[in-house]
Amino acid sequence: MAALLLCVAASARVKPGIEVLRDRGFEGLRGRKVGLLTNPSGVDASLRSTIDILYEAPGVELVRLFGPEHGVRGDAYAGDHTQDSIDPSTGLKVYSLYGQYRQPTREMLEGLDVVVYDIQDVGCRSYTFISSLGLMMRSCAEMGIEVMVLDRPNPLGGLKVEGPYPRPGYYSFVGQYKIPYIYGLTVGELARLINEEGLNRGQKGDLKPLRCRLTVVPMEGWERSMTYVQTGLPWVLPSPNIPYPQTAINYPCSGLAGEFGSFINIGIGYSLPFGTFAAEWIDSALLKFTLDSYMLPGVAWREIHYKPFWGSRAGKMVHGVQFDFTDYEAATLTLIQFYVLQALHELYPQRNPFTGASLAMFDKVCGTDYARLRFSETFRVSSILEYWTADVAGFRKLSQNYYLY
Repeated sequence: MAALLLCVAASARVKPGIEVLRDRGFEGLRGRKVGLLTNPSGVDASLRSTIDILYEAPGVELVRLFGPEHGVRGDAYAGDHTQDSIDPSTGLKVYSLYGQYRQPTREMLEGLDVVVYDIQDVGCRSYTFISSLGLMMRSCAEMGIEVMVLDRPNPLGGLKVEGPYPRPGYYSFVGQYKIPYIYGLTVGELARLINEEGLNRGQKGDLKPLRCRLTVVPMEGWERSMTYVQTGLPWVLPSPNIPYPQTAINYPCSGLAGEFGSFINIGIGYSLPFGTFAAEWIDSALLKFTLDSYMLPGVAWREIHYKPFWGSRAGKMVHGVQFDFTDYEAATLTLIQFYVLQALHELYPQRNPFTGASLAMFDKVCGTDYARLRFSETFRVSSILEYWTADVAGFRKLSQNYYLY
């Protein structure tokens, strides 16, 4: 398998920012004290870690590492807090940004000239890596430290924009910026937008925005229409439940439904994370028939039956549907889960996902309680469609000012 990955990488069409930086002789880092915010997804096309590349780069003094959720080396599970540590490979101090602190302190940044960011994004607002980037940018702005973002592909491509902005009172670490749920930018483009549009506020959007000195090292060969598999690059899972490029696409299709806890299984604990909707009580044929009747553009359904390996349904047979795309460009990813909830309500009106569960995280991820409150009145996607799409056109127009590709 490793040999296969390396073979694919060798013919990659796209060069990520770390390779462009290396080709430029590490311009902007030579003779400077460097910090690095990264995780295992920060690699070149030969799967060599950005940590090792910068640590061994001539004239570059890498002195400190910063770990987001899951840690620098990916040894922490989803939601697990991490502690400061020493990186065993380099001996460098690692400061955790997913433990006692989410925003770097002055002590953590003292003596640095520049902080480099290199993490594979998933293209979705609720993933915490972009929040860690924004808080790093904020702290660096306060101390006059440059931030350098090494750009990487958006695995959803650069054309998908979906979902509402977060509303006041619903800014959080899983919804830190006034951007749609799917924002259609690379992480370098997003950093530029955050920096210039005054979106770099505190974690809850309650502090004055700050602008840092920002440099983005762009990719070479990436086009907006590309999904990740079209880049030719190997995929390194940025977190445990995003093992494949397709999983990153599936995440915004089902992740909100996953916040209902035990109501339904979305493939977590099985080999298809974020790729299914299943439970013990579902008639898979009826659910598929109902979803097929909606004729959703670009989406296909199949019946599925499986036993999760772990979690609340470990070892229990569940039944439901798996989804795939017949026309990815035509599909509206984020509404897939709402159509599934609509179909389940038609078939099983006595089962209500909005009762008996903690709904705070669902609202946080949505960035509002309006979607939940309105949808739960009717269980019809049509009741939230106008709200769900209202911010898309304005953001498309704004974000084009920050395109690099």
